[in-house]
Amino acid sequence: MSITVAILGRPNVGKSTLFNRLVGKKLALVDDTPGVTRDRREGEGNLFGLSFRVIDTAGLEERFDGSLEGRMRAQTERALAEADLALLVIDARSGLTPLDEHFANWLRRSDRPVALVANKCEGREAEAGLMDAYALGLGEPVPISAEHGLGMSDLFDAIHAAVPEDEAEDPEDDTEDEAGGPLQLAIVGRPNVGKSTLVNKLLGEDRLLTGPEAGITRDSIAIDWSYEGRPLRLVDTAGLRRRARVTEKIEKLSSADSLRAVRFAQVVVLLLDAEEGLEKQDLTIARMVVDEGRALVIGVNKWDSVGDRDAALAGIRQRLERSLPQVRGIPLVPLSARQGQHLDRLMAAVFAAYEVWNRRIATADLNRWLEAVTAAHPPPASAGRRLRLKYMTQAKTRPPTFAVFCSKPQDLPTSYLRYLENGLREAFDLPGTPIRINMRKGENPYAKKK
Repeated sequence: MSITVAILGRPNVGKSTLFNRLVGKKLALVDDTPGVTRDRREGEGNLFGLSFRVIDTAGLEERFDGSLEGRMRAQTERALAEADLALLVIDARSGLTPLDEHFANWLRRSDRPVALVANKCEGREAEAGLMDAYALGLGEPVPISAEHGLGMSDLFDAIHAAVPEDEAEDPEDDTEDEAGGPLQLAIVGRPNVGKSTLVNKLLGEDRLLTGPEAGITRDSIAIDWSYEGRPLRLVDTAGLRRRARVTEKIEKLSSADSLRAVRFAQVVVLLLDAEEGLEKQDLTIARMVVDEGRALVIGVNKWDSVGDRDAALAGIRQRLERSLPQVRGIPLVPLSARQGQHLDRLMAAVFAAYEVWNRRIATADLNRWLEAVTAAHPPPASAGRRLRLKYMTQAKTRPPTFAVFCSKPQDLPTSYLRYLENGLREAFDLPGTPIRINMRKGENPYAKKK
């Protein structure tokens, strides 16, 4: 099995930049503002053929109370407990700080192997800080530049030294299903609706930071998980506010990261606050998920605090039907993330939505249906001649996408396409999933004849 490497250090020394370099992707948000990373993020690192699990952590702070900084430190301590090797990263250009010395002493007292990494060593101004690093008592520092990729061979040696000699080279991977990988499930919603609380309750551990403060989550954190033997990749995202209210650079980066998580997801759970109901921003997020072609499930959180539950649920359903008529039948699951109520119903709705999103319909069944619906409600005439829908087939799944061959596809009104879409949804049991219909012009067999 692969070793686990945790990246630690005070804020703004380049931990997330190093994490992105090791995983080969820009997964973690990077900015000059200190304290961008709050939750610990995991990824599959690879360095010159050596594969390992790598954990990016929040900047270490000397806080041990229930404050946000204290909860961030507790997450970092959990990451260290899981690690086989700790990389203590310092900023060689700014030199040693008392905080570096404090956490070096803390790591020396732990039972984990520690490698000292001096980052930002791409220029001469880092030489003094590199020499000072020996004073930490953690051995020879590894000079690197995470931003420019310098010193990676020396870092490889430091990580490889922590790999046991009897390490299995090719471990079996049992995380993939018959579709070729785990189900990608993203949790989205406005700030402070309980997304991280829901993820923690599903996982059965305090994996993500939670609290009364709005906007705690900044990165989209992906976590491999298994539910009743079925592998999933669970993605917690930052809260999405109206664009007009997003002014800070960090929040803009977080919002872009959340939108990217939706694009890579297969099923998206939009979490609502039951006390506030379905807000305009919730509908904006739902439309975005549908436009991206993802399966959508709506979770109504904080259900345990609702008084008139029937009225609350009816109000949400009515507004959904009025504002999102193009996706009738979106699953709606009342739940309480804090109390762990109805989470089994939520997961059942997720798997059902995924099955509908992947459904394929036989071409013969489609054309029998097309003949019936066009006979019951023929397409309108164009230039005095009736439009004819000749043939229909399913082009692909995920989401269900259909091709309809027509004599003049450009003249078919949008209202008739909506009629076909609603008919497909009812006839073939496709509730809540986006449906795409592409009109194509059939070939004229006489066009090439003189």
